Amino acid sequence: MTYLWVALGGALGSVARYACSGAAVRWLGAGFPYGTLFVNVSGSFAIGLLAALAAADGRPSLSTDARAFLLVGVLGGFTTFSAFSLDALLLWERSAVALAVLYVVASVVLSIAALVAGLSLMRWLT
Repeated sequence: MTYLWVALGGALGSVARYACSGAAVRWLGAGFPYGTLFVNVSGSFAIGLLAALAAADGRPSLSTDARAFLLVGVLGGFTTFSAFSLDALLLWERSAVALAVLYVVASVVLSIAALVAGLSLMRWLT
């Protein structure tokens, strides 16, 4: 049954990622992978929130199926560093080396900062 929850969550996360990426292209253009950057940062923040909630007070507060659905399924389908890697490589190959480096650094630093912020916020709230 857990695999079914992961599959359902992955489908929902993938659709959400597709929608966010498409919206970013429509709003901001295709010259920079804003959609993937947004997805990676917001997904990292959400994982921080849920990771803190899942183990509030040292006790799991989410069931195994709920953790599998949300963390592995939804957020695993939503965030993707394979798209990140491809976007960075495409920028590099288009000789946009400075943008490629900026993208890699911004993705990593902002995603880690968002994860810390999510963990901190949920720990503070709980």
